[in-house]
Amino acid sequence: MGKTIAEKIFSRVSGKDVKAGDFVLARIDRAMVHDITAPLAIKALERITGEKRVKYPEKVVMAFDHQVPADSVKAAETHKMLREFAKENGILNYDVREGIAHQIMVEKGHALPGELIVGADSHTCMYGALGCFSTGIGSTDMGFVFATGKLWFKVPETIYFDVHGKLEKYVCGKDVILKLIGMVGADGANYKACVYGGETVRKMGMSDRLTMCNMAIEMGGKAGIVEFDDVTEKYLKEIGVTEGYEPVYMDEDAEYERVELDVTGMEPQVAKPHRVDNVCGVSEVEGVKVDQVFIGSCTNGRYEDLKVAADILKEEEVARNVRLIVIPASRSIYRRALKDGLIDVFVDAGALVEFPCCGPCMGGSFGLIASGEVSVSTSNRNFIGRQGSPEGQIYLVSPATAAATAIYGEITDPRKL
Repeated sequence: MGKTIAEKIFSRVSGKDVKAGDFVLARIDRAMVHDITAPLAIKALERITGEKRVKYPEKVVMAFDHQVPADSVKAAETHKMLREFAKENGILNYDVREGIAHQIMVEKGHALPGELIVGADSHTCMYGALGCFSTGIGSTDMGFVFATGKLWFKVPETIYFDVHGKLEKYVCGKDVILKLIGMVGADGANYKACVYGGETVRKMGMSDRLTMCNMAIEMGGKAGIVEFDDVTEKYLKEIGVTEGYEPVYMDEDAEYERVELDVTGMEPQVAKPHRVDNVCGVSEVEGVKVDQVFIGSCTNGRYEDLKVAADILKEEEVARNVRLIVIPASRSIYRRALKDGLIDVFVDAGALVEFPCCGPCMGGSFGLIASGEVSVSTSNRNFIGRQGSPEGQIYLVSPATAAATAIYGEITDPRKL
């Protein structure tokens, strides 16, 4: 019997031949922490070892993105403590300068094909778009990784999502992943590796692939993965990585569950409050009045997302009853958008453009909604209170649907523009 990508990667990092269901103590190739989860991981490290000394600091990447710039004295003190910890341990710390940690990990070459990567954030599964096994862990688990460089895992089973058919204009990877989550449910892929394939995925650029892997966790997935191909190789070359990795491929006779989706004729998708799997076609919710539109986050804050939104918003104005917030996922994306005139389009339309960070997605720093308000967001979660008041409502959409909605002040099918 052949092996899945997950089985091959865990066989390598555990030093033995393993299959789905086996328990292994695995060597970690790379670990990520940010300003919200790192403090708890450090406390766990102290409880385990009695000191704040990381065993393999060269494997750790730190970034501040959730409360950036510091929105309280408490946040500022946390940032100060983390800077000192990173300096004392020789940890690479991007601080507040580069943007959202997940985007930094992929565009700075910290996530490579065939690797096992952990991050103290549930959306770490995004990096699997590069052909690695990347998963979110708790801060206590990260403390163990700090102390030992290893972590216990149960090798997950695999679901292969075979996506085929031609996507219509303004229908993208975000719509595909929302559709899949709606099909299998919020727990339909619990602790399984979600591998996306088929002709539709093979034709997708890296941005859409990252979006799909980012949201694997929203159906319970342990990881989201796209098998290495020429798109992966091209992206790696673009970010300056030409060697130092070994791609892993799924064997034809590997054992896995299969789910098929034909996207031919599929309309833009929307996740209605208050569950990510509460998914419908945009036609079902067209006309819902909105108060705020958010384009950004680790899910849809990449250049390609901003570009499609700018194409729709060019020479248009945001509806007077709507607040449009646009946040590029990283500084490099921000600079490219600035150079290409996308930022001008957003500002001219009446949007608020912020420096790269999580922003409204985590419901803490800024851009919150009040009771009774409706937010249309390109982020990954629409749980109660996720973007402010628990009496508010959040609809998840693609950047195209978000931009069209901002113009008309109500949920709008971008294909009608």
